[in-house]
Amino acid sequence: MNCAPTFQIFMAIKKTAVLGAGNGGCAAAADLTLRGYEVRLFSRSESTIAKLAKRGEIELIENGVTKLAAPYFMSPHLPPVVTGADLIIIASPAVAHEYLAKSLAQYLSDGQMILLNPGHTGGSLHFANLLRTLGCQAKVKLCETVTLTYICRLREPGSVEIYRRTTNLRCAGFPGKFTSDLVREIQQVFPNVVGAENVLETGFSNINAIMHPAGMLGNAGWIEKSGGKFLYYREGITPAIGAWIDEVDKERLAIVRVLGLKPLRFIDIFHQAGLTTIEARDSGSAYQAIHESGANSTIKSPPSLDHRYIREDVGYGLVPMAEIGKLLDVKTPTMDALITLASTALGVDFRSEGLTLEKMGLAGVKPEQLPIILKNGFDASTSSA
Repeated sequence: MNCAPTFQIFMAIKKTAVLGAGNGGCAAAADLTLRGYEVRLFSRSESTIAKLAKRGEIELIENGVTKLAAPYFMSPHLPPVVTGADLIIIASPAVAHEYLAKSLAQYLSDGQMILLNPGHTGGSLHFANLLRTLGCQAKVKLCETVTLTYICRLREPGSVEIYRRTTNLRCAGFPGKFTSDLVREIQQVFPNVVGAENVLETGFSNINAIMHPAGMLGNAGWIEKSGGKFLYYREGITPAIGAWIDEVDKERLAIVRVLGLKPLRFIDIFHQAGLTTIEARDSGSAYQAIHESGANSTIKSPPSLDHRYIREDVGYGLVPMAEIGKLLDVKTPTMDALITLASTALGVDFRSEGLTLEKMGLAGVKPEQLPIILKNGFDASTSSA
C-alpha cells in the first residue's frame, strides 16, 4: 500500500461510510446521521440490509431518549457506499478485516481516511499489509482506535442502545508519523479521540482481548448449560477469573515495557474509558473493576462459546500479543494456555488461523526494526528512525 499522503491540508469530513451494521456500526450510522453527516451504511449480509431498509430508520436510544435516524444510503454492495466517502469507518469484527481489505482495495482513492473502529490488536498492520500485497496504489490515511467509540448493544435489528460514549479514546495512525494530523481530522467526527504513540500502543490496550477469553473459558460450562442466560460481567467474572485476567495483564505489560510504551494497567485503561469507578481502579483488581462497571452491568453472556469473545479476542487479540511477545523474547504462559484451551474448545488452531506475525507483515522482522516500521511504514523498515 502506498501510504505517503500529504497532510498539510485539513479536510472537512462530510461524507462517511460505515462498514458493518452490528452494534458499533448501527450506533455510528445513527449518531452521525443525527449530527448532520451524510452516512452510507454497508453490511455484506443482504438480509441485514433488507431489514434495515424495510424499517427505513435506525432507532437510537441513549439516556432514556429515543431518536430516529435515516442514513443517506444503505447497501450490501461496497462500491456505492465507499466511492466519494471522506471517512470510511470499519466497525466490524476483526475476522472481517481480510474480506474488507480485499474488497476495498480496487475502490479506494487518494486522500480517503480509513478508521478501524476498533483496530483490535495488530489491525492496522494487518490491513495495511493486505492492501500493499494486493497492489493498492491509493494514498489512503489509515488509523485505528483502541475500542469502539460507543459502549452499545443492538436491542433488535435497527434498534441500538448507547450505554456510554467512550472517553479518552486513543487513536493512532499507520505509519505513526501521521498520527497527529489524522487525530486532528478524526476529532471532527469523534471529539473524544486522543492521540497514541503508535498502533501497538492502541493494539496492546485491547481490553476485550485482556478480559474476554478468560471470562468465556472460565464460564464454559455455564454458557453451554444455560445458553448464556446470565449477566456476563456482573455474574460471570468471579474473583478467580479476575485473577486470570490480572495474569494476562501482567504478561501484556511486560511486552508493552519492551516496546518502550507507557505501561498502563488494564484497570487504568478501563477507568479512562469511563467504564469503572475510581475506587475500583485504585483497588488494583480486574475483578473489582469489571464488577463495578455500570456500563457493562446489564450485558448478558453470549449464548455459545462460538462467539467473537473467543474467535476475535483470542485469534485477533491474544494471538498477536503472544506473537509479538515471541518476537521480543517475552514469555506469555497464561496467554498461551488460554489460546490452547480456546483452540481445543472450538476445534480451531488459533495459532495458525489467528493474526500471526506473517499476516501483520512482521515475519522476519528484527526487534530493532519494529519501531522504525511503526513510525515510517513497511517500505521504510530499513531507513533511519
